Amino acid sequence: MVLVEETVKIPSSRIAVLIGKSGKTKRKIGSLTKCILDIDSESGEVRVKAKNNGKNFYNALSIIRAIGRGFSPEKTFLLLDEDFLLEVLNLEDFLGKKQLETKKARIIGTKGKARVEIEKKTNCLISVFGKTIAIIGKPENIETARKAIEMLLRGATHKSAFRFIERKSAETEFEI
Repeated sequence: MVLVEETVKIPSSRIAVLIGKSGKTKRKIGSLTKCILDIDSESGEVRVKAKNNGKNFYNALSIIRAIGRGFSPEKTFLLLDEDFLLEVLNLEDFLGKKQLETKKARIIGTKGKARVEIEKKTNCLISVFGKTIAIIGKPENIETARKAIEMLLRGATHKSAFRFIERKSAETEFEI
């Protein structure tokens, strides 16, 4: 008897990652969250079903959204811990379509260095995918990572964004 159901749409290019080799990832998500996942490979719609809308149900939804935003399944399992959240920033909220690729490149940096630096300094995981930037971490760490990313999107230098993170980390001890 299914009592709760919600549909999440993810990019069709991420469906294979969600399913995993021979359905391994889909089964693991179902097993860990006690949810049933019905995946429509063509539309990218994932219907999540559960007996109740408790923590496991919302964890399954977050994991699916995180995979859809470019994270590897292994990284998304951090979301099973109630201390970790997923935040997704829509880049179109910050800039026009013409600037999209340039601004994504600023967040990633040369050879991925800027993204890695933000991840290390905030103890968050960051994925730049499509028109979004997704962050997995603890709420206070996500806030710092988001503000640093917003600074870069608005034209701040990498140096000033990293200094901001260092000031925040001096105020708050980051943990993962």
